[in-house]
Order: sequence, then C-alpha cells, then structure tokens
Amino acid sequence: MRYQKHKNIVKGFQVVENECIWMKAGIVNFRLCDNVYDCRTCPFDKAMQKKMKANRQLGYQGDGSALAKKLKTIYKWYPRPCRHVLTGRVDEPKVCILNYECYHCDYDQMLDEEDLNGLSKKSAFSLASGYCLADGYYYHTGHTWARFGHGGRVTIGFDDFMVKLFGTPSKISIPPIGTILKKDHAELTFSRSNKKATAVSPITGAVLAVNSKAQEHPEIIHKDPYHEGWLCVIEPDMPKRNHKGLFFGKESLEWTDRESQRLLHLIGPEYQDLAATGGEPVDDVYRSFPEIGWELLVKEFLRTEKQ
Repeated sequence: MRYQKHKNIVKGFQVVENECIWMKAGIVNFRLCDNVYDCRTCPFDKAMQKKMKANRQLGYQGDGSALAKKLKTIYKWYPRPCRHVLTGRVDEPKVCILNYECYHCDYDQMLDEEDLNGLSKKSAFSLASGYCLADGYYYHTGHTWARFGHGGRVTIGFDDFMVKLFGTPSKISIPPIGTILKKDHAELTFSRSNKKATAVSPITGAVLAVNSKAQEHPEIIHKDPYHEGWLCVIEPDMPKRNHKGLFFGKESLEWTDRESQRLLHLIGPEYQDLAATGGEPVDDVYRSFPEIGWELLVKEFLRTEKQ
C-alpha cells in the first residue's frame, strides 16, 4: 500500500502522516518517514543525532546550539517543540530541552510506558456508512486495526464494523505475552454462547502487552473498540512491510462503504431501503438476522483462510 498524506491541526502545527520529524521541526527541507516513526532504528535519525552531537563538541551548548537556533527562526512563539508534539502523539505544548536525544528523556520513557498500557488518548473519528473509523489507524480486510506508535510499537484491536457484526462477545482470547503473531493469520479468538470465531492479526510481531481488562469484561470491546477495547501491543518484526495491504485514511472509508454494501446485500432489500434513508447500522447483526448464520458472517468478513 502507498502512504497517503493525512492532515490534522495540532496546536498550530500541521501534522502530515508520513513527514519525518526532522522535516516537521524545520531542520531539513524535505524528508518522508519510511520507518513508521521507529526513530530508534532509523539510520537518518541516527545521522542527525550524530550531527547534533558534533555541533556541541564544536562549542554549541544549550540554546546556542545550531538546532535551537534553527527552530527559533521557525517557531518564534514555541522554540524547540518536542518531537511528540510534531508527530501528533501529544496535544499539550511541550518544549524539548535535550536537543532531541530521546533516549535519555524521562518524558519519552513515560510515554513508552503508557503505550504498554494501551492507548493514552482517544483519536478523532470519521464515519463510513454509519460505522466509526478512528483517524490515524490502519485497517485490515479482516476487520482488525493497527495503530503504529512511537518506537514502532503497534496496538491492535477489532474495528467497529466487526463488533456490530457479531455483537457483544461472551469471551475473548488474546495470545499471551511473548507469542509471535503472523499477519493475515487467524490469531484473535472470540466467542458468543456456543459460537466461536478467530480474527486475523493485522501485523506480524511479538506480543508485548495484553488488555486484561478487556479479557475480563469483553463488553468493553463492543462499547469502545478503538480505545478501552484494544487487544494487545505488538513489537513488529519489520515495521515497513507490516503496512502492506492495510487501508489508511480515505481508502479505509471507501473500503468500509463497500463492506457495508456487501452486508446489506446479505441482509436483504428491505434493509437496503432503510439504510438508504440514513438509518444507523444494526448494532448486533447476528442477533437481529439469525437467518444469515454465524458461519456465513465469519466466512464473508473475517478473511480467515490462513490458520
């Protein structure tokens, strides 16, 4: 899949999905991130850090550094913005006092620890045929989502279409920490009464954290699939490859519209007419239209060919 520009306004900064943080800071004229903001393993980021270190060795210190001087010419009201403000990870104003050396920043460490406890803030939403899609997330055709965070870590879960399709699960099984999940393979199991299904993982990688609260109270997933209802945090093996085949931005909305039409075709012409008038999606398709059958819904929408 190609990267698409996805713009938001964050406290006066224009955030573009794939702009390198050094471009956002105005240090370089043009560079797009090709490492899903995994700055720890990015050769370009390492080269820039080395350059900043060389500047200090030449006698530039604190606010007199070349980096700080450059930023002050661009952000007169907000010198040296934290890289997490530039990428849209945090909304509150935050000034970097360490010349972008995040590896020994307490604030950076705190955010990483928050990531291991799920998503620290809710994202804005867009609607497609009445279904919610969280902005900035990537979507798999098997109706799971992935949100790529700082350092390359990825949080995954079920999308709104899926939870409305199957209703509130009675039980959910999330692979334990250390398990290697494979992209496109059935990995995330949920059940309802005597019915069971397994959804695919949107990425490949090792499980770092699981949402025990969602396991104990599966209804959370149905009520809030993109925030409180996250499933697990993954350390991906190859971040750039994990983007392939996933929908983002406008593509995810168009795809959800197509999925909605497929579902309406299964339900029948009467509901298609109702939906055309702007009616809300059915909150529990399996319960409302039992004649369709659990197995058919799984086959048509979960794409679980790879087991």
